[in-house]
Amino acid sequence: MHSLLENHKSKFEQTIARLKDDLATMRVGRANPLLVENIVIEAYGAKTPIKQLASISVPEARTILVQPWDKGIIKEVEKGIVAANIGINPVNEGQQLRLTVPQLTEESRKELTKSVSEKEEKARVAIRQVRDRVKEEIVSQERDKAITEDDKYNLIKQLDELVKDYNIQIKEFGEKKVNEIMTI
Repeated sequence: MHSLLENHKSKFEQTIARLKDDLATMRVGRANPLLVENIVIEAYGAKTPIKQLASISVPEARTILVQPWDKGIIKEVEKGIVAANIGINPVNEGQQLRLTVPQLTEESRKELTKSVSEKEEKARVAIRQVRDRVKEEIVSQERDKAITEDDKYNLIKQLDELVKDYNIQIKEFGEKKVNEIMTI
């Protein structure tokens, strides 16, 4: 693979990683620590993700337990979870917070499916934007005589193959998430 494509491959990978993270944090009716672990809360005068301040476990299919290591910040953790607006209200049990993930209704499943499609489209747009920048660089290099016209067409063909592969990955991740959402 040409160094020009290699240099931009990380941008494609970042887009895919961002999509994976976005899809992983969607509530699908089952408890998942990813729903809360990256929620940032104000504690000790700094903004910190919950995963650095508490133990997060999933004792049952629809329950998440958050146990702060310092029981003095349990109120801040509770406020942070409520403020994150993830659709789950924490129950303060003194030593820990219990979050019960509600069952999804048919309507909420359809909304989540629509949200997955929006996230997929956002990722495809980001991939296209990177592709356009790389394509401009290729054309620019050919104009500056750094590469030949044949090289330009070969690079554009390789770029299109790369973009096609990433778009297939985006589609697969989206379909997998939709199946997860629609499974009762």
